[in-house]
Amino acid sequence: MRPVSKKSYYYLDALSTGNVELSAMEKKPTYPRPVTVNDVAKRAQVSKATAARVLGGYGGASEDVRRRVTAAAKALDYKPNELARSMTTGKSGTIGVVVGDIENSFFGLAVRGISDVAHANGFNVILANSGENIEAEKSALEVLVGKRVDGLIVTPAHSGDTAHLKAVVRSGRPLVLLDRSLPGFHVDTVVVDDRDAAFNATSKLTEAGHRRIAYVSAVKAAADHFPDGSPIAISSVLERVEGFLDACRQAGIADPERWIRRGGTNEPDRLRAVVTALMSEPDHPTAILASDSVIALEIFKTLQIMKIPIPAAVSLISFHDADWTSVTNPPVTVIDQPIYAMGRKVAEILIDRVNGDTAPAAFCVMKTRLIERQSVAAPP
Repeated sequence: MRPVSKKSYYYLDALSTGNVELSAMEKKPTYPRPVTVNDVAKRAQVSKATAARVLGGYGGASEDVRRRVTAAAKALDYKPNELARSMTTGKSGTIGVVVGDIENSFFGLAVRGISDVAHANGFNVILANSGENIEAEKSALEVLVGKRVDGLIVTPAHSGDTAHLKAVVRSGRPLVLLDRSLPGFHVDTVVVDDRDAAFNATSKLTEAGHRRIAYVSAVKAAADHFPDGSPIAISSVLERVEGFLDACRQAGIADPERWIRRGGTNEPDRLRAVVTALMSEPDHPTAILASDSVIALEIFKTLQIMKIPIPAAVSLISFHDADWTSVTNPPVTVIDQPIYAMGRKVAEILIDRVNGDTAPAAFCVMKTRLIERQSVAAPP
């Protein structure tokens, strides 16, 4: 037996093997290398340039050559180098999407609409979650631009901090805003009529006789109560607050601002504390409008814990027709938003832009509808 060399000993120790022939251990471990365009070209008996044209979908080639290259690629299980292809064609076949909170079923359904349209048009989707944090949004955009996505769909986290979005527009990369608009920012935008939706929902409560109506929002703020001196930096939140206040004032309700709570973040403990404090006040509200289904679910659970019955003691309406809202006892009245259609629309607009559409920026506003269930009644 030959003496074990240092090199052989290293591999023997790393693999922790027992009785292995030393000749085998002197060989470095091998890994399969990716199949290249050159491999496909050799098998198809064409030049590398010809194989690249066929695989990349550009340039000319005879039907016989295309058939041979395609068959060779399939036989070798060839996977295209997307980065190299994007360098050649100028397109990566991907679009980037940045949403505020992927745990919120609103964004999940919107992304489903985006993905369905994207895949039908030959695009892949890269999804990022900002968590409603502007720095996370900036970081996500930097990564997506670095990956050379063909276009971007963004739900902006802050209407006052848009330099990074303006930089995207200046780069020539198409950008479409989802669910939220930016003042003075002329890019394609798809939203719902949030002000009208909040007005109609609040009017439903005032028509039932309610005069102490709370609006609870997920948006982060310096304090739970409104106003606290800090601006509302998300357009959809601002418009819903304005619609809520308009309906209250139209019904003759004095000082409706005192019932707004906008510190109810998606942190369950914090939100439960906000709702508990609100409902523990001597003149607590007899109705609540929730800004989204995540907030509404925590309100529903907190009211159950406090043994406050819905709608006998307090009525509840929520934005977004989430699955849970129709199976609770009682089922919850909701503002139904065309979320899937919104996702499809932003994707259609973006893909048109990627394909060369130069029409003026579109501002698309979709209508909502109120689905009446059993969570609204006259105040006690």
